[in-house]
Amino acid sequence: MSEIEKNVEQIIRAVGENPRREGLLKTPERVAKAYEYLTSGYGMNLEEIVGDAIFNEENDGMIIARDIEVYSLCEHHMLPFYGRAHVGYIPSGKVIGLSKIPRIVDMFCRRLQIQERMTEQIRETLNDILQPKGICVVIRSKHMCMMMRGVEKQNSEVLTSSMSGVFKTQASTRSEFLDLIRS
Repeated sequence: MSEIEKNVEQIIRAVGENPRREGLLKTPERVAKAYEYLTSGYGMNLEEIVGDAIFNEENDGMIIARDIEVYSLCEHHMLPFYGRAHVGYIPSGKVIGLSKIPRIVDMFCRRLQIQERMTEQIRETLNDILQPKGICVVIRSKHMCMMMRGVEKQNSEVLTSSMSGVFKTQASTRSEFLDLIRS
C-alpha cells in the first residue's frame, strides 16, 4: 500500500496541487485503502466463498437473484462503473445458497474489469459449480469513463448478457428470464 501512497502523492503533484495542503495530507493513504478494497476480488477464494453451500435439490424451476448491486473499476481508465446484475439459472440437481450468488458477483466486481468479461466470468463460474440446465447473467451499468470524460454521455447505460444451455437454445426460457428481471 505504501507504493500506492507514494504514487498518489506524485499524481497530486503532477496535477499542480500541493500534497502537504491540509485537505490532501491523508489523501494518498485514503486512496490506497480505497484501492485495496476496490480490488479485493483478486484475493478472494471461490472455494471459501461457496463453502458447503451447494445442495442437492430436485428443482427444475428458474431461480433468479435480481438487482445485485455492482461496483467496479474500468480497467482502461480506473474509473468506477456501477449498476445491477441479474443472475438466473435452471438447476440440474444442485442449487447454491442464495447469498453466494452476490458474493461471486462481488469477487469479479472488485477487480480492474471490463463489463463484458465480468458478465462472462460470473456465468462461467456458476456454470462450473452448478452444471445447471442453463444460466443467464445480465448486467446493466453506468460507466464514469463515458459520463465524466471522453464522450460525456451522462445518461448512457451499458447492458451485457451471457447465457448458456436452455437460455441460449430456448427462446421461451430466455423471454421468461428477461420478463422477470424487468418486472
